Formats: sequence, C-alpha cells, structure tokens
Amino acid sequence: MYHEFLAPVRAGLLDLYAGSSKPQIGARIKAHEEIGGLPELDAPGIALIGVCEGRGSGIERTQELAPDVVREALYALYCGPWTTPLYDLGNLYAGERVEDTYAALQEVCAEVLKLRMVPLVIGGSQDLTYALYRAFDALEQTVNLCALDSRLDLGHFEGGLNESNYLSHIVLNKPYRLFNFVNLGYQTYFAQQEELELVERMHFDVQRLGLLRSNLALAEPLLRDTDLLSFDYSCIRVSEAPGAVQPSPNGFTADEACRLARYAGMSDKVSAAGLFGFDPSLDQRGAGAMLLAQMVWYFVEGYDGRVGDYPFASKKDYVRFTVLINDGEHELVFYRSPLSDRWWVEVPIPAERIGQTQRHALLPCTHDDYQMACSNEIPERWWMAFRKSI
Repeated sequence: MYHEFLAPVRAGLLDLYAGSSKPQIGARIKAHEEIGGLPELDAPGIALIGVCEGRGSGIERTQELAPDVVREALYALYCGPWTTPLYDLGNLYAGERVEDTYAALQEVCAEVLKLRMVPLVIGGSQDLTYALYRAFDALEQTVNLCALDSRLDLGHFEGGLNESNYLSHIVLNKPYRLFNFVNLGYQTYFAQQEELELVERMHFDVQRLGLLRSNLALAEPLLRDTDLLSFDYSCIRVSEAPGAVQPSPNGFTADEACRLARYAGMSDKVSAAGLFGFDPSLDQRGAGAMLLAQMVWYFVEGYDGRVGDYPFASKKDYVRFTVLINDGEHELVFYRSPLSDRWWVEVPIPAERIGQTQRHALLPCTHDDYQMACSNEIPERWWMAFRKSI
C-alpha cells in the first residue's frame, strides 16, 4: 500500500515533455501521474523518490522544496545511451510528526527494494538515512553504509534522531544490521576526537577529504562495497554547491561529486541511495539544483554500465592470485574479474559467522593492493577487515 504515501509529479512539468521526441529524461522517464497513477515497475531500474521533509536538520529552511526543483533540472537533461529503466514515484510529503515521515519512507523503500529496484531519494536532511537503512529490515540482510559527508554524524544518541546523530541510532538500535560504515571526505575540524576514537575502535573506515582529493580513485573500492549510500550535499565546497544547508569553503569539487556518483552507480552492491542537505532558497540561479541533477545523471550512467561482478558472479569465474606474507603468516587470496578488470581480496571468516557475512567475504581492492602484498606489505583495508572478522 506504499502508493498511498506518494503524491504525483506536478502535471505542469510532465506536460512540458508530453509527446516530445527529444531524448530528454523528462520524455523518457516513467512518472507518477495524477490521472494515470504510479507507473508499472515492470523491470529492475532506478526509482526516484522525492521527500519533502527537513525537520531533522533543526534549521528553519525550505528543504521540502528540493525534490521539485531538482526534478525540473533533471528532466531537462538528455539521456545517455542507456537501457536502464527510470521511474519517478513522485513526492513523499512530510507527516504530522517527523517519525511519520521516517515510517512512510521506510515502507516505500522496502517495497521498492523487494522489486529489485534502486530507490534514489532526493531531498530532506540526512537523518532520512536512518529510514533508508531500516528499509533493509525487509530483506533481512546486513548493510554496508557509506556516507559522503564532511562530518561523522555520531552526535549524542539521547537527543532524539536528527541529521547530526543518525549514525548513533543506526549503530545502537535493534535489529542490528550494520556490517560496516565508511565515511568519505570528513574534515578533521568538524570531527570531535572522541568520534574519531570511536570509529577506530569499531573498525569503521573513515577517509579524510585531503587524502581522497589527492587520488579520487581510492573511493571506488569503498563505494563498490556499499549497500546504502548517503550523500550530504554540504560535503561539496560552497563555491560550487550553492544551496548547501551547512556550507563550507572546503570540500569536494562539483566534478569530483559527479565522479563519486558514477562510482556508486557502477557498484553492483549499491541498492539504495539518498541525496540530502539541499535548500533551494539558498541556491544561486539554479546552479545547485543543476549539480544535483547532474549527479543523478552520472549515477544512472554508472548503473547502466554495471557488469554483474561480485557478489553476483561466482569466484570460480575470476582469475585467482595467492600471496604469502611474512613467510606464510598470512595468506592473501586476490581475485581479478575478467568482466571489469577490478580486484577483490578474500577476508577469512570464522565458521560460526559465515551465514551472516557471506556477502562480505570478498573485499573490493585495487591492483595497487595486490602489488603491495607482493612486496610483503599487508594492505590496510584487508587488515582492518581481518581484525573485524575475528
């Protein structure tokens, strides 16, 4: 019954593309119409969901307007040579209480996930990540969460769910489904020392902005291992991201944000994503909305290029390499996919935990990690995963 929570796309916007022969997204997307109702989700693809909610930010802004503003920019873009079906399920309006919005979004996304669709949420504050995370309860699977964010958002659990502490609620609330958390692009002056110490104790993987900007390709294996992506628009420098609710002079550039969106789309594991933290009232000449639209475009571009690597392909189809470290103290088994030329390394899992963590038995890595192992050095990500598994 999730359709009861969703309002149709504004008729005036759909009319602009009705009957158009131009290959624009607005003419090709299957949208929720006032008369025709929800589109038939007849093939796996990407389902856009606008969320008109912003109370979790604690700031009096107009984030609830974000979905329609971004949608206008997105519909005007031209499609790539894609075969991926695109759906627009319309807008989920804010409930009487913010908890009602969480519950409705969780139910909508759970139903979309069951249909093997990727829900792509646009709008609202980052606390909505918690509702996306809880949608995986319906699949009864563990979740790797990746946040592209200048902050760690652990906050104080006792303060009620909001965008600055949603991660604490994910970690501490049952049922426990979080297998790993990755932060890409945190800025140290926004992180409390106790937060950094806590993520280290929990063996979470956090990557500073400066490190990633020196080699953005380092983010690809981390995004390849992600089930749920949460993107805070404020992680982009404000000069290139007008409309950020928490602006900062430092951050990713606009083209880096688009590259990261493409990496996420390429990942065979990414099953849900959200773009949060955009306020149209702070935008300048629509540049911020256009950037978010282009990020969606690149996500679709990446999704359309998926090749069905792990965990969907069998390890027996891969090229296997075994490396002995420290005279056999550790045996690292690497796999290279003939489909994409991407690399994975096997993480030993105790027999009693195989059922829970089988999806995470192969850790995405790079060719550089393999070469490091050949030089008798243990790759840092493998060591972190190994310590977490024992």
